[in-house]
Amino acid sequence: MPDRKPRKPDWRKFDFKLDDLPKEIDDRALASGGFPYAEKMKVKTYEKELRALQVELVHMLACVKTSGARVVIVLEGRDAAGKGGAINRLTAHLNPRSAHVVALSKPTETEAGQWYFQRYLSHMPTAGQIAIFDRSWYNRAGVEPVFGFCTHDQTARFLEEAPHVEAMLARDGICLIKIFLAIGREMQMKRLHARWRDPLARWKLTEIDFKAIAKWDDYSRAYDAMLEVTDRAEAPWTIIRANDKRRARLEVIRHILLSVDYEGKDRKAIGSADDRIVLDAQAYLRGGGEPGR
Repeated sequence: MPDRKPRKPDWRKFDFKLDDLPKEIDDRALASGGFPYAEKMKVKTYEKELRALQVELVHMLACVKTSGARVVIVLEGRDAAGKGGAINRLTAHLNPRSAHVVALSKPTETEAGQWYFQRYLSHMPTAGQIAIFDRSWYNRAGVEPVFGFCTHDQTARFLEEAPHVEAMLARDGICLIKIFLAIGREMQMKRLHARWRDPLARWKLTEIDFKAIAKWDDYSRAYDAMLEVTDRAEAPWTIIRANDKRRARLEVIRHILLSVDYEGKDRKAIGSADDRIVLDAQAYLRGGGEPGR
């Protein structure tokens, strides 16, 4: 009989409530989505670099307060991409009066009847502050169309309006930094499975998370369209391959430090971006981020 190619697993049927993660998924997780490193960053190396970057973050925030600058950081990505962990390291030593996290829940009836951007714009920072959005107005380009929480016309209108809104913010002097954390399919499975198995982390799971694996391709199409349309010079996207949480957290902080203009910037302490895992949106869309995704 002729040789048959092995059938590609149907990951849509994956159940992350299993007692044990299938070995095939565990073996593929780190390299999934085109991640270029064969091993995770060593803990000692990570902790040393993280401390240096966090010290520089404290200095940056002091300069932002003194200069009256306004900084907005938008952190997006797939479920379990590591947004929360990155934000925790970003804000660990920052004064919460000057650097606040915005993580909005489902809109109220009143908010649902307003202009879509309205409830997000009300959280823009005043002079000397940083606002960090743990997910943002880009819900309308990702989770909402994927799960039918909005119409096709509403998403189309959002994609048309978003670049204009962001250009307006930039013209008004806001430094807008947009970061998308990308992970591979098997890594998402591994993290969701670990989250389910951990009684201290299970609260993070929502009904949407349970359906994330089956909706992988739908999310891919939605995110590709989002990046294609909303990656503009006034507010470009930066993509960070996040299969290794340690490397991703460092690159999130490093990118922010490199993006904000402030006095006394210690470029030696900051270092340069790891171009193996940090891409611009166009490189990612050309296949640099998740080959074959």
